Amino acid sequence: MAKQENQDDQEYKARATALRLLARREHSRLELNLKLRQRKVPGDVIEAVLDEYESEGWLDNNRFADVYARQRMDLGYGPLRILGELQQRGVHRSPVCLDDMAEEDWCQKAIDLREKRFGLADLSEDWDEKLRQARFLNRRGFSASQVERALEARSQ
Repeated sequence: MAKQENQDDQEYKARATALRLLARREHSRLELNLKLRQRKVPGDVIEAVLDEYESEGWLDNNRFADVYARQRMDLGYGPLRILGELQQRGVHRSPVCLDDMAEEDWCQKAIDLREKRFGLADLSEDWDEKLRQARFLNRRGFSASQVERALEARSQ
């Protein structure tokens, strides 16, 4: 009897915790799994709860990826960084909002970010500054061609 009560208590704890976390923001399945494990919930209980929440539509990796990617794009991050961060969170497919962006759109985002952060001065003679700005854009997750286009941009 005591073992059944403990099992029910663990399941209740897992359901309540997962629902509370999902109410705050979208989570990937991996993120929720890790957060429930940190709270010492048994693995079989976690899997059962997460399976149920996925079937109810409360937990959806695709929805999480789309929301996450849009937030990171708004913060000025490039496609490489966003995809890498999604993979760290257990999502191994590119969200629709990233697939819809053309190369030209990413180049424009890199140019806008450079203009906001550094301005669009001519860097043809200042190699140190050009390298510094290139490293910044690379860290933000823009590809080499996107960085190159951003560094070539001049103010009108």
